[in-house]
Amino acid sequence: MFNLKKKDIKELDFILLFTTIILSIFGLVVLYSAHGGNFAPIASQFIATFLGFVVIVILATIDLDVIKRSYWIIYSIMIGLLVLTIFLGRGLDEWGARSWLYIGSFSFQPSEIAKVGIIFSLAAFLDKHRFDINDKFTVLKVVLMVGVPIGLILLQPDFGTSMVYIFFVAAMIFVGGLSWKWIGIFIGLGLIVGFFLLTNLSGYRLDRIQNFLDPSRDTSGSNWQQQQGLIAIGSGMLLGRGYLNGSQSQYGYIPEKETDFIFSVLAEELGFVGSIIVIILFAILILRLVIIAKDSNNTFISLMVTGIAALLFIHIFENVAMTIGLMPVTGIPLPFFSYGGTFQLITLSNIGLAISASMQKKQFDDGILDDRSTEFLDASKVRISKRKI
Repeated sequence: MFNLKKKDIKELDFILLFTTIILSIFGLVVLYSAHGGNFAPIASQFIATFLGFVVIVILATIDLDVIKRSYWIIYSIMIGLLVLTIFLGRGLDEWGARSWLYIGSFSFQPSEIAKVGIIFSLAAFLDKHRFDINDKFTVLKVVLMVGVPIGLILLQPDFGTSMVYIFFVAAMIFVGGLSWKWIGIFIGLGLIVGFFLLTNLSGYRLDRIQNFLDPSRDTSGSNWQQQQGLIAIGSGMLLGRGYLNGSQSQYGYIPEKETDFIFSVLAEELGFVGSIIVIILFAILILRLVIIAKDSNNTFISLMVTGIAALLFIHIFENVAMTIGLMPVTGIPLPFFSYGGTFQLITLSNIGLAISASMQKKQFDDGILDDRSTEFLDASKVRISKRKI
């Protein structure tokens, strides 16, 4: 399992590592302010961050080929956790979805953990079927493989997280070589399902769509959160109101300011300049992941890192976009910044897998380079370079 002989330390992506460290520190600093300068509530976030970097070190030494062979075991465990959440999950009254499992006083979100397992398992499966990805039986297997976890998450019901799964799965199968015929079919089915869901929305989900379409609607009720977030962002102007000095943030006007609307705290206190610095750091992070995927000689590594890049991108895009009114409000956290030990640990674990992959990316598929592998890898690299994840 641990095989440093397969790792090339010279290929370690130090830019990715250093960017991760900077974002993690930046996130803890902003989260400290979101909690009013009180350290006690974010002690668990510090612990999760520390454990996350321990996981990065461990994953950097792991031979990805070894655990790749156990992908069905990993997949089964992830599905088991999601099934367990349907029956034992909590959070329906507080957050509108049974997304949390409790073991005594310890709680975690299985759908966040499952993201890593599904990305890893799907990458291994697509690697195994890289030469027959467009066979109808293979496509059916892929649909079942990704449809089960997405369906279980929809049953919680957690629509925001299910959309995240759909996005990174779509990126992976696109880079994996799925033909435009199948892509067209899936887009058509997606539009039909999306139309059905949108026309049958009710409760707070319908409110979120209506508030997005009409920002002036119900500003003292269901649209209070986004309006207060926008006020905070606007009041930050160029340089911000100053660290720990945001009036909207510090006086509790913004609901969920420690989680979903953490970007509003950042923008209010550090202004446009601070916000742009963070967005640039995120852009560097995603770019380094895309480069690792594009430069890899190994199909599994290329697909896995593509999934990680897509996962982080959709989280960053959706969270920032909803706080500035470009997307409907969802419960999608901002990587490295939003409060949540499970999410922080899983985010850093994904980075650990990518760093491990960067040191193993020169290894050819199954240790052998043949004509079909060369053709497939070249085609995948073209897809990654053309598709801005």
